Amino acid sequence: MPITPSPARTAPFARAIVPALAGGLLAFAMPALAQQESQQNSQQNGQRDSSDSESANTSTLFTPLDITPSARSSTERDVSAEGSSGSGTDKAARETSGGDIERPEPKLSEFEQFLASMAGRKVPRFGADLLVPSATDYSVPSALVIPPDYPIGVGDVIAINLTGSVVGSAEFPVDANGRIFLPNIGEVSLIGVRYRDLKRHVSQAIGAQYRGYDVSVSIKKLHGIRVFVTGFAQKPGVYTVNSLSTLLGALVAAGGPNAGGSLRSVKLYRNGQEVQDFDLYDILRKGDRSRDPILRNEDVLFVPAVGKQVAVIGSANEEAIYELRGQETLEDLLAYAGGPNQLADPDRVILYRLADRDSVGSRELPRAQLALSPAEGGDVLQILAKGSLARPIEKQSVLVRLEGEVQRPGNYFVAPGTSVSEVVRLAGGFTSRAFVYGTVFSRATVREQQRESFRAAVEQLEQMVNAAALTGYASQSQPYREAQLASARALLQRMRTAEPDGRLVMNITPTATSLPETVVLENNDRIIVPPRVDTVGVFGAVYRPASFLLDPARSGKVKDYLESAGGVQRSADKGAIFVVHANGAVETKRKGALDSTALPGDVLFVPVRTQSSTLLAKIKDITQIIFQAGISAAALAAIK
Repeated sequence: MPITPSPARTAPFARAIVPALAGGLLAFAMPALAQQESQQNSQQNGQRDSSDSESANTSTLFTPLDITPSARSSTERDVSAEGSSGSGTDKAARETSGGDIERPEPKLSEFEQFLASMAGRKVPRFGADLLVPSATDYSVPSALVIPPDYPIGVGDVIAINLTGSVVGSAEFPVDANGRIFLPNIGEVSLIGVRYRDLKRHVSQAIGAQYRGYDVSVSIKKLHGIRVFVTGFAQKPGVYTVNSLSTLLGALVAAGGPNAGGSLRSVKLYRNGQEVQDFDLYDILRKGDRSRDPILRNEDVLFVPAVGKQVAVIGSANEEAIYELRGQETLEDLLAYAGGPNQLADPDRVILYRLADRDSVGSRELPRAQLALSPAEGGDVLQILAKGSLARPIEKQSVLVRLEGEVQRPGNYFVAPGTSVSEVVRLAGGFTSRAFVYGTVFSRATVREQQRESFRAAVEQLEQMVNAAALTGYASQSQPYREAQLASARALLQRMRTAEPDGRLVMNITPTATSLPETVVLENNDRIIVPPRVDTVGVFGAVYRPASFLLDPARSGKVKDYLESAGGVQRSADKGAIFVVHANGAVETKRKGALDSTALPGDVLFVPVRTQSSTLLAKIKDITQIIFQAGISAAALAAIK
């Protein structure tokens, strides 16, 4: 049974503590007094809920109000200006007069520019992308775990919660003398008290006066400290961070080292003495924060100038610029880059050294020699590729996908030099409904070539549009010109997302029963043999676009099917009519397409006539043809 003080002692304390509770402080009451009050109220009213009566027999609950405490020591100082926040975190507050000012993107260092010209691309500095600008609003996570040996300091806010015979909670800031003030208990000194001993220390102070309670104690807010970040930092200055901030956190708050600052040596000075020399590679490459010290008030962080820089390019796991520290070898440098990747040459590398520029230029080194070769500033280590090298076709086995009207569709793995007709024979030959003339033969290498050509064509069209915006449409109104240009750019954007099919047009006749023997397969080729199609399609600027069955009773000319579609409209460009055959070949009107015999699967397209001087209209027509008719790159060439 808990030991309780006498009622005579309890009454003065209760009268003193109630006003404090209204200000957010602790409430204390004794079970005996609470029981007497409960019984008196029950007799007077005759109505008391049994659960309320049972609760009154065990504890008395006072709900603190969210009001500024009225009882505070006169020596307490407010540390809110030093960055302490309600979540126990600090937002690094700049104390420089200029505040946080937007700064331009840092320029490349001379070594970065030299390496970019050498490699033909920008090679990043290792670590620069990890200390990102968005991280400069430094704050400790709200779920911060306070270490047991953390010393309670001025400005910390202590939260005390009581349960059991008494219930109450409040927060007490540590004043300038290192004390908190508890009502009717007095000042409790926390000077030199560690977090692990905080609960015991507070409980002893309360227990000197009262009994029958359980207490929990925590730190609600951490006090702020002032640190200086100097040297080659992105944003040197004075920062206020919380009392658990580390060297790394304050450095991130300052944006990290700039292009001329070191990532391998960040010095911490305390009371004029160097106490730590932190290598950021420990955390960036090894994940080791064991040497990342907790800061103290008035600490100084100094970022020295960058040390000797070297680079790893080519088939490494992380191509980047690295910084040397001490006597490191080329093997150490390669290890910083994560070593060679899976496609790298395992036996040799190329070393470019500044001292060799006027003599041999570069050296080929065996991998085993790297551990014996000290690295020098300006070294560039190129890891050669081996697994990604293109091999002769006659030495490559081939995987080909064969679909459609063959006896056994599937994926076939064949020897180098296998022809198209041979893989068809492996699949059991064609079915009786196979339309060999309409075979779609797609190749990955051709698709890539088409993609590059198409991209170049779109870029040229974009240049034409930009030129038209400057020189053309002098007779048109400004809003009309802007609308036309906006429409043209939207169409160009659609063209940029178009993907070519990589189709090869094979030279076969409409009555062919086999594929050419001379076409040799490549890896990842795809062959689709469609069923026979006895239709001719007519689309574009005609009165009735449709697909028509081949009619043996007609003369069989393409122009007959054009007439079946109602003929061309007045807006049609008769001179630009063309036919796409089932094998992918294109035939224009100038080549006699209208007078030629209609073949199964032919598609006749009639473009819309546009003014030749209207560049944007022509771009629109070409785009419509590409997306609506789905013609090949060869058809695009026929339009021009």
